[in-house]
Amino acid sequence: MNLENEKNRNFLKIALLQIAPCKTLSENLEKGIKACRQAKERGADIALFPEMWSNGYRIYGRPAEEWKAEAIDAAGDFIQAFGGLAKQLRMAVGITFLEKYGDSPRNSFVLFDRFGERKLSYAKVHTCDFDTERNLTPGEDFYVTELDTACGGVKVGAMICYDREFPESARILMLKGAELILVPNACPMEINRISQLRARAYENMTAIATCNYPENVPDCNGNSSVFDGVAYLTELEGSRDTCILQAEGKEGIYLAELDLKQLRSYRKKEVHGNAYRRPQKYGLLMDVNICEPFIRKDYRE
Repeated sequence: MNLENEKNRNFLKIALLQIAPCKTLSENLEKGIKACRQAKERGADIALFPEMWSNGYRIYGRPAEEWKAEAIDAAGDFIQAFGGLAKQLRMAVGITFLEKYGDSPRNSFVLFDRFGERKLSYAKVHTCDFDTERNLTPGEDFYVTELDTACGGVKVGAMICYDREFPESARILMLKGAELILVPNACPMEINRISQLRARAYENMTAIATCNYPENVPDCNGNSSVFDGVAYLTELEGSRDTCILQAEGKEGIYLAELDLKQLRSYRKKEVHGNAYRRPQKYGLLMDVNICEPFIRKDYRE
């Protein structure tokens, strides 16, 4: 199919690869490739993995030296294989991994476009420093890229799991132009965490797609989701549910269709996002001082 002729669709098809990891890097590579192929067969434009797919986020209950040894190079064979696959399938792939980074690895994400080009590299900013992730190196910033798709260019950003719990993460991505935020995840997605995603989508008028591990993975329960960020439509009385997909707990590939034309029309006229903000009043948000009751001994400067 001619790629230019493809660019007449309003619906961006997002595949959430809610799959359980294997025991080795090579097995995860093989299973990940198979899942991407299945997503493409179902018409996906983007395939998204759960958090730290390279080793299945198996960093808890193990000596740090052991799992740190599983860190891989961001330009290594595992990541490059998904870049080649993205080009072969003509489908964007968001792959996650434990990245080799000095003495302290990073929790990282790379997004390849459908031509196999690396468009975005991101390391988790809000590492869970209250637990094992304090052994990781946090990322430095949030990034947005324009992804060439069958629907034309789409501005895409990323955050990872715990980043979701800070409104600033999605806010910065919105201010940088993101229309869609991809969120690899590895934790129980219960009502409050799902509500956080709903809020981030609502307040920023931004679509948010989250991929979690299924319920047969320890401390995970599936419930991968896509929120389209469109709360009000003129033809409807009152508000609408912005959740266009919430997966069950079982392992599987879950596909959502995001109406980009609807989202863009909504963003041009509604009151959220950056339409009526008063940033000159928000100086306190940049204050680095922490007072009780929020002082924590393990806080990382």
